[in-house]
Amino acid sequence: MKPLLITIDGPAGAGKTTVSRALADRLGYTYVDTGALYRGVAREMRVRQVDPEDEKGLARVLADLDLRFVRRDRVLRLLSAGVDITGEIRNPEITMLASVASARPEVRRALLALQRRLGAEKSAVFEGRDMGTVVFPDADVKFFLIADLHVRARRRYLELAGDPGLSLEQVEKDMQKRDANDAGRSIAPLKAADDAVYIDSTSRGATAVVDEMMAVIRDTGRGKG
Repeated sequence: MKPLLITIDGPAGAGKTTVSRALADRLGYTYVDTGALYRGVAREMRVRQVDPEDEKGLARVLADLDLRFVRRDRVLRLLSAGVDITGEIRNPEITMLASVASARPEVRRALLALQRRLGAEKSAVFEGRDMGTVVFPDADVKFFLIADLHVRARRRYLELAGDPGLSLEQVEKDMQKRDANDAGRSIAPLKAADDAVYIDSTSRGATAVVDEMMAVIRDTGRGKG
């Protein structure tokens, strides 16, 4: 089978991370969580106390940016200047800041080249929000994963269950706000590519979703399963 570049886009909580990892494992491909890169930028902004509207401060953050992925014990870890920040980038504050930062054109430009370098050799599954529309418009196979807002919020709430200060209602409210931010921004808004395959994960587990994706890949005559 020739190497393929596969993209999986969709809103938060739709199950992109779980499904993308599982699909990559099924194919023997590299999995790349591009959302982690934006979270990495947001983390650096928070550490340096830089406001998203502070153009000079943001420029300094991007000029010094040193993000890279490494695989440790079969898990993809994100490093910033050699420091593992994987565990720091999933809290609600970083999540909201990443959504705001990702709307800044200078941030997107800084990360676009990095993402394309990672995808140059194909044999990869890229997860994100504009992978099939902006970063890899010529990807071999594109998916857009969706799910009901209430289901997505519950999934995220369970992921963040260790935070006693969060309620399901607050998680859903934050997610709804993020959906609006991502879909309404002028730069690379969240939307499906014209040739993307929609898959609804509302009432389906990851295995069923991956099975459907594999069927799509087989049906194109470009994959195996």
